[in-house]
Amino acid sequence: MSKEELFEKFKEELEEMTHLKMAIAILDWDQQVFMPKKGAEMRAKTIANLIGILHEKFVAKDFENLLLKIKKLSDSKKLNDNEKCIFREVWREFSREKKMSVEFVRELAEVCSTAHNIWAEAKKKSDFSIFLPYLKKIVELKRKEAKFVGFKKNPYDALLDTYEPYMTTEEISVIFEDLKKFLVSFLKKIKKSKVKINPDILKGNFPIKKQIDLNRLVAEKIGFNFDAGRLDVSAHPFTTSFNAQDVRITTKYAMDDFLNSLSTTIHEAGHAMYEQGILMENFGTPLGESISLGIHESQSKIWENFVGKGKPFWKYFFPKLQKKFPHPFSQIKFDDFYEAINHVSPSFIRTDADEITYNLHIIMRFEIEKELIDGSIEAEDLPKIWNAKFQEYFGIKVPSDSLGVLQDVHWSGGLIGYFPTYALGNFYSAQFYQTAKKDIKDLEDKFSKGQFGQFREWLKANIHIHGKLYSANELVKKVTGENLNSKYFIDYIENKYSEIYNI
Repeated sequence: MSKEELFEKFKEELEEMTHLKMAIAILDWDQQVFMPKKGAEMRAKTIANLIGILHEKFVAKDFENLLLKIKKLSDSKKLNDNEKCIFREVWREFSREKKMSVEFVRELAEVCSTAHNIWAEAKKKSDFSIFLPYLKKIVELKRKEAKFVGFKKNPYDALLDTYEPYMTTEEISVIFEDLKKFLVSFLKKIKKSKVKINPDILKGNFPIKKQIDLNRLVAEKIGFNFDAGRLDVSAHPFTTSFNAQDVRITTKYAMDDFLNSLSTTIHEAGHAMYEQGILMENFGTPLGESISLGIHESQSKIWENFVGKGKPFWKYFFPKLQKKFPHPFSQIKFDDFYEAINHVSPSFIRTDADEITYNLHIIMRFEIEKELIDGSIEAEDLPKIWNAKFQEYFGIKVPSDSLGVLQDVHWSGGLIGYFPTYALGNFYSAQFYQTAKKDIKDLEDKFSKGQFGQFREWLKANIHIHGKLYSANELVKKVTGENLNSKYFIDYIENKYSEIYNI
């Protein structure tokens, strides 16, 4: 068999497994969006069974033999750059999956699938004890996973690597410690500022139907392709991509707060446009997948914050907002509106947090997860630890489990190691945005005229189309000319909010 025939067979096997992944993803999407409550138990078994089949297929001896043949080609340097990428990333995943039994994989999948609905019930009732037995089991299984996979220094590395490949707990700890020092200091300056901002001017009575129309208008205008996607509602907003031609996002609505749903929609549309920008010709291979969740998050944050909370964006959309909701916005001055949407104040819910305190939410979760996995703390200790840390970092007392330890869906899905990528996404987005402003003449002037296409295409050409050809740090260096540097994000925060708060 020639090299070309061998690699073509390899890609065919990968595509077949990707179709199975798509089926699992559709079942998971349906579970979070449309599935009736009584369907949870059987859905958990179905998903677990399919994940088990996928795992067995991926680590099967026939596929391993095929991989080893490709490895020989790689070792003898007979692969081109794209082929090397495909092999490298599949070999990484195979090496990890091979260390876990199908029984373990099925058990973890079933527990997490069942736990999602239990978490939702616990959150609704604000009762951590309902979720605790499932969380204890998930933590136990994730500790086992870390041991199976292996690690050099910290067991958390084994879980982090799933979401942010090649990044270590130690590296993130250093970055986050520097960021925490800056944020705590800068927040004190904001609290001392004499500038008084009233975020309540954004409150009103906003019919859901009108909010849906506005959300669709904005998402489509910035570039989300509704012919290749959907916008629905879920308890915890998310993005699911089956392929570049079928990418689905969700948001949530509140009658008295239009901004939360709109910001969420812009955020998820940023994720979705990344997925829609991946080349269909690479479907089924790592070239058709995103690099890391940190890079993915950079695409949502760059749209949600750098664009969607900026003056140029709202110079275009504010008149449309005033027309859609004349009460109260026809009576509000533009500058007051801009300050209100960028108001800084500690709050309980991570997804509702401002650009500054949001990162403290992430740092806190990262610290808790590290200790949870290394055994320093146990699941039953979490409400007490969460509330104490929250009081320390934010200076406010958590009144209930639903506003505290139960607010995020991640742990119910076994997504331990995911949270740090949110803050990394802020760093990446700041660095990318600064480069885009250099590359695209009068970028923000274009935004004020409702012209978002050139920026979207810049992101696609520089980031989306590459798939996993580069690591996250290689991509950052390729696009910006230097390694990841938190300085860009810190400068952005300091400059923007010093102006708003007259610091």
